[in-house]
Amino acid sequence: MEIALDVVTKEYEGSSSSTPALSNVSVKIASGEFFFLLGPSGCGKTTLLRLIAGLIQPTAGRILFDGRDVTGLPVDKRGTALVFQGYALWPHMTVRDNVEFGPKMRGVPRDERRRLAFEQLERVEMGEFVDRKPNQLSGGQQQRVALARALAAGTQCLLFDEPLSNLDARLRLHMRDELKSLVKSTGVTAIYVTHDQKEALSMADRIAVMNVGEIVQIGTPEEVYNRPATRFVADFLGEANFLDGRISASGNPARIKTPFGELVGLDERQRPDDSPVICCVRPEHVRLERAQQVSESVESSESENALTATIVSSVYLGDMRQYVCTFDAHADTEWRAATLADGSQRLDPGDRVQLTFDADRVVLLDR
Repeated sequence: MEIALDVVTKEYEGSSSSTPALSNVSVKIASGEFFFLLGPSGCGKTTLLRLIAGLIQPTAGRILFDGRDVTGLPVDKRGTALVFQGYALWPHMTVRDNVEFGPKMRGVPRDERRRLAFEQLERVEMGEFVDRKPNQLSGGQQQRVALARALAAGTQCLLFDEPLSNLDARLRLHMRDELKSLVKSTGVTAIYVTHDQKEALSMADRIAVMNVGEIVQIGTPEEVYNRPATRFVADFLGEANFLDGRISASGNPARIKTPFGELVGLDERQRPDDSPVICCVRPEHVRLERAQQVSESVESSESENALTATIVSSVYLGDMRQYVCTFDAHADTEWRAATLADGSQRLDPGDRVQLTFDADRVVLLDR
């Protein structure tokens, strides 16, 4: 089922905020897509999910399912199913009864709904637990039952509201791959709300990054991470290094004048000369080399993008080691560089280093 939001706005009556919960949101979600709504608390992502489900009505705009306007339809007429973080299983019912509940409400005969329930429970590998109660299951098993119940209800669209947030870290990692595989195998459209960046990057077909009631960027995980559209997106999706500058020579690549020397980066916007910009570089895209001389400058480096800095601290992260560096005469500006922890070069606080990075790793953002 294809889902489209057409200039949707939601304002809550009596709200003390002058900013709408959602403001002129337009997005199209393809049939069978695993689509993520990602953003900080209060950005509007849960409001958007509730609008799609039919739990609340928009102040303005339309919601379309396969081109059909469903804005005024009630929840039970939309063909969607919500999967909550609390699972919302009936505690007094067995696993089988929980999964049969949707078909039973639709008037499906007993034998048919029992077959349907068992079929969906087998799909999520919970067929052997049909007679257990929810309190006899682990968090991961309850999550699978909740998914089977949604599928048995005949839904064409699954709506997930942070379904893995109640699981411990190890199980959450396991369930990411499992849930993605299960959802993709059903062929249904799925919309998933989360504030967990790694969850979105590892599971989504596409991600809509939200902030203050608006969608600020939509793209594949690779697109939104490697080519963020704004500083907010770059900062929210992992760590990033920033430098203010101005275009000194437009083009692609463009040259950017910064307080630390001239840098080169790809400018997809083709900004004119002297435009103010922010240079954004991810820590894992920064190479570290021990400086041969304390006086080594950007101009003396073989790389077009090179900054001389001093190691302030390092953090061991198991597979990676992250270094924090500062610059001469700009000690308040910190940059981070991430390297493989088992690399041959080990650097210590106080070491002089050169930070180098490729032009195509420099993202230019509006300032």
